Amino acid sequence: MKSLIIMALLVVTGMTKAQTNYEKGMTKAFQLWEADQWDEAENLFVRISNAEENEWLPNYYVAFMNSLKSWNIKDEAILKAQLDKAQEHLDIAMAKSENNPELMVIQAQVLTNWIAYDGMTYGMKYSGKVSELYAKAYAIAPENPRVAYCKASWAMGSARYFGKDTKPYCTDIEATIELFDTFKAESEFHPKWGKDRVEGDIATNCKE
Repeated sequence: MKSLIIMALLVVTGMTKAQTNYEKGMTKAFQLWEADQWDEAENLFVRISNAEENEWLPNYYVAFMNSLKSWNIKDEAILKAQLDKAQEHLDIAMAKSENNPELMVIQAQVLTNWIAYDGMTYGMKYSGKVSELYAKAYAIAPENPRVAYCKASWAMGSARYFGKDTKPYCTDIEATIELFDTFKAESEFHPKWGKDRVEGDIATNCKE
């Protein structure tokens, strides 16, 4: 019995230490990112993801960072390398956390990166999938501000592309401000981004 108690304590201690190391690593990665050291932050997220097989957030942030870096990239080889890496880590994260609306949002963003790069080539290929991802995410988590905002923003962008009035979508976008103000993330490391994008969209597209 004594040996079993000692073993149990060792397991608990190991779990606590691993979680502490995870928290320290994630905190450091965010600090590097905030200091504009993107490569260092991304590499640390990758190392954390390799060490923490059940945690989807490190893979999420690798995918998110590569999507962010890919906007306005004109070199297709660079774009492909970044979006391939984003997709690789999304696939890993989705295997760890199924039907996760936060991951669906980033998947939609990655496909939108391709559409933004070459709408003629990738618009027909991916537009339906992006709409499907946002609809699925919204069905799961309508109160998630990133889901609600990105879904509305995609609808507004689609309307603009087809020459339709975008004003009707402003109400949906403006409504997400309250969602951001009331949203409670599951942990300090879970996604919280998006409110600044909403405010920028409102200032650019929803003011007379």
